[in-house]
Amino acid sequence: MRKVIGIGETVLDILFRNEQPIAALPGGSVFNAMVSLGRCGVPAVMMSEVSDDRIGRYTTRFLSENGVKADLIQTNHHTQSPLSLAFLNEKNDAEYLFYKDHQHDCIDFGTRGEALPDIQADDILLMGSFYAVNPVIRDQVRMLIEKAHQAGAIIYYDVNFRPSHRGDVMRVMPQMMENFEFADIVRGSTEDFDTIYGKRDAEAIFQANIAFYCQNLICTDGSQPVKVITKGGFNKTYPVTAGTKPVSTVGAGDSFNAGFLFALLRHDITKQQISRGLAPAQWDALIASAQQFAAESCRDLYNYVSKDFGRRMQERQLFAE
Repeated sequence: MRKVIGIGETVLDILFRNEQPIAALPGGSVFNAMVSLGRCGVPAVMMSEVSDDRIGRYTTRFLSENGVKADLIQTNHHTQSPLSLAFLNEKNDAEYLFYKDHQHDCIDFGTRGEALPDIQADDILLMGSFYAVNPVIRDQVRMLIEKAHQAGAIIYYDVNFRPSHRGDVMRVMPQMMENFEFADIVRGSTEDFDTIYGKRDAEAIFQANIAFYCQNLICTDGSQPVKVITKGGFNKTYPVTAGTKPVSTVGAGDSFNAGFLFALLRHDITKQQISRGLAPAQWDALIASAQQFAAESCRDLYNYVSKDFGRRMQERQLFAE
């Protein structure tokens, strides 16, 4: 059975409205997507580290309770659990403050990858955020990426490069370009690309900075249309359907990723098909699913699709052996 393997940071997200805390929940970009996938019955494996404290133990337990395999989560004894503060405005969009010491990121798969999971052809590796480019753990992360590549897995890279890391752009650019080269699909927001390149035009970014390495770009822009651009000539803009006012947009992009990966499995899209170039109808189905998941996660304060939504997906028995 095909599975999704995610690697990324874990944090405790604390949400504020009118300067007052209103919720606290485990988070992290890849983490959020993996929880959504686990709730939908997708075989999911999370690779990360947690601190040896109450938050770290809760984070690991939360994964397991939501259908995500957590036995490869490592414990970092040298740091406290990181925090992400999300301040919701009148539109329920968030402004962030992060409290994390990236210098103490510490994940270890062994000198020869002894602790890496089994990866098969057409499994999916999801990676993203600063964790995917952090020089401190790059050798270990690269080990996982190379194993996925050699196995013939689909590699999905969510850039998710926050403005708080603007000063790190030049330092991590080699790692980012290497991620582009390994990736089958790159997803980034206009904010990401403005932070990295100082420009927001998706087509210009693709042609100048990504097309040489990766043939598929998905560019999101909050409530504005989604653009898909491929080296094979597919170029389409997908409007975002207006719905009810979101309760929180904190996990929208992460749920977009989950919905896209969910549809890759649902429609049995393989790495070979992606390499050859997907048909317009396939892109339409993938983006529709991604937008459905993103809209669902905005319906409440949590960073993931609801358990009820996940049960509805599971009722379709899409991933039965």
